[in-house]
Amino acid sequence: MASSGGGGAGGSSSPSPKILLAKPGLVTGNPSAAGKFIRGGGGEDESTLSAASIRSRLPPVGSLNLLSDSWDFHFDRFLPFLTDNTEFTVIGVIGSPGVGKSTIMNEIYGFDPTSPGMLPPFAIQTEETRANARHCTIGIEPRISSERFILLDTQPVFSPSVLAEMTRPDGSSTVPVLGGETLSSELAHELLNIQLGVLLSSVCHVLLVVSEGVHEANLWRLMSTVDLLKHSLPDPSSVTSHLQSSSLGTDKDNKDKFQEGGEEYIATPVFIHTKLRDEDLSPQSCEQMKKVLAQYFHSSSFTRPITNEHVSFPKSHDAQDSGIDPKLLDLFLVPRKKDNPLEFRYESCDSMLWRIRDHILSMARPSFSRTVSERDWLKNTAKIWELVKNSPTIADYCRTLQSSGLFRR
Repeated sequence: MASSGGGGAGGSSSPSPKILLAKPGLVTGNPSAAGKFIRGGGGEDESTLSAASIRSRLPPVGSLNLLSDSWDFHFDRFLPFLTDNTEFTVIGVIGSPGVGKSTIMNEIYGFDPTSPGMLPPFAIQTEETRANARHCTIGIEPRISSERFILLDTQPVFSPSVLAEMTRPDGSSTVPVLGGETLSSELAHELLNIQLGVLLSSVCHVLLVVSEGVHEANLWRLMSTVDLLKHSLPDPSSVTSHLQSSSLGTDKDNKDKFQEGGEEYIATPVFIHTKLRDEDLSPQSCEQMKKVLAQYFHSSSFTRPITNEHVSFPKSHDAQDSGIDPKLLDLFLVPRKKDNPLEFRYESCDSMLWRIRDHILSMARPSFSRTVSERDWLKNTAKIWELVKNSPTIADYCRTLQSSGLFRR
């Protein structure tokens, strides 16, 4: 089922890979002993800690998080789950708080919530989490399935809880987003969202862009900015040669050589809008949504010619599909959940999630420029993250935002 992750090379004869089914337990004393997973690790009372002291330089013990909340990349704990296999697919997700990112990723993984004793691969929001205005995912949480799908769940963008945790009393950021430069927490939070989007667009085959409702334009704006700022960044298979050429020439020369070699790599986006009302799912509303999406990204690198099956929305039993513009981006419209299944005029939420899973597992995906193994993909992703953090294009954009007056200094 998995597509080629390295440009079409066959898989290796490495031993049977480990499969990460759920969050690992907290390791205490005996490394093999699994305990309760605790977000912050340690036994200190969080109420007595300042925001800066809570922000560990390493992920919590027992966590496989690739990006800690101090925005440092750590892959040593996830590396043992990967092999030298070259047939794999990387699927990432980005979205605002509570839109259903982890729920969709659990569905793609194939998790069955009715199975007794099984934890979901990705934690989902509980009523307590919502009541406390907290987020479940920190940084990037990786999982890998038996089909060799590497799934990357991410912390929410535009998140008040993320912003609150990274804000010092004087309004500055606790996270060194740009080489240790002191920024206001609001500006650092904006850049943090952009950096996350640029990284995912550079290292994933498929990127799920999840929004809530039909009027959420912030995520579209963010992805448009990501497309604007993702310049001269290599894919995980060519990062070594990119770094070697960068050490020999100027940035301008390297950019020119990179552009001469063909189009820059970028992940294929799949736009998903969740929790829609029945009136938002009428054939007229769906057609309008598709047109608006196509118009917004018509000049974007994300736009690729696709077939009819790539645009999907709940179907009424008395409605027929109309013609689809072949240049539309992948779009799925998911209704909100209802207790009574008889209330659905269109497809149910669960049915749409299954359709999303089937589509993503079978869709055509871009290939990296060269063959790369799972383990090398992870190591090179860490190098790309350093390129993202030190990107002169993003730094220039930061200075533009600073001088715009939109963010306090």
